[in-house]
Amino acid sequence: MDVFNELPEDCISSILSLTSPKDTISFSLVSSFLRLVAASDFVWQTLLPSDCDKIIDKSVIPLNYSSKKELFIRLCNSILIDGGNKSFAIEKSSGKKSYIISAEELSLLYGEEPDHWTWKSVPESRFSKVAELKVICKLVVKAKLRTSMLSANTNYGIYFIMKISDRAFGLSSVPVETSVEIGNRKDVHTATLDQRKGEKDLPNEKQRYERVLYKREDGWMEIELGELFNGGDEDEDEEFTVSLKEVKGFHVKGGLVIEGIEVRPKH
Repeated sequence: MDVFNELPEDCISSILSLTSPKDTISFSLVSSFLRLVAASDFVWQTLLPSDCDKIIDKSVIPLNYSSKKELFIRLCNSILIDGGNKSFAIEKSSGKKSYIISAEELSLLYGEEPDHWTWKSVPESRFSKVAELKVICKLVVKAKLRTSMLSANTNYGIYFIMKISDRAFGLSSVPVETSVEIGNRKDVHTATLDQRKGEKDLPNEKQRYERVLYKREDGWMEIELGELFNGGDEDEDEEFTVSLKEVKGFHVKGGLVIEGIEVRPKH
């Protein structure tokens, strides 16, 4: 590392700008000189998303920061954008973008019918409202998103964020189909939403569905809907559709609480 201390500052900055946030932080630990160079706005501007300024302009709360590195760290903790209907964050190790789309931005079958859905505030949600299913015979949840919102050359996982209320019923009757569709490519899987009673209480006792629920650090549950590789440049734009729906019959159900859908880099 002594060779870096002998290089011009602008040369080191250019090298660091071609690495990752994780590598830049590692370099900064080598010496006080490299720490100074690694903290420069030039370096951290290149590590931020290219459309960062447009994104922070949409923040619900104005962001105050004294350097690009401070802005990067702030965005690692997520901000609310688009009137509070989306949460945006960047991954600390790579600077890749991720989003959570609130339930209010999703298309729910009969979502505006109070006989079927209740829209309410809950303290554990990052959004002002979540959707709770009262009763319905067919569950359909969809979202249409654009690849331009994602980081280029990145494999993304797409996750349904939910909870099961104590009054839930009928959610383990049949599996749902999850899918991510872009152009002529479609990633399709099956899952069961209510796994509280265990596999033995589900239809076809020995059948194991591909997707299972996992508990998140924020207290919610998530189930993976599918994957998407965004290989294009960030200025290229394609629409992709994410869905969770019943495709086999009609079964009465209720008690599903939806916070939203997350799109995040997958490793």
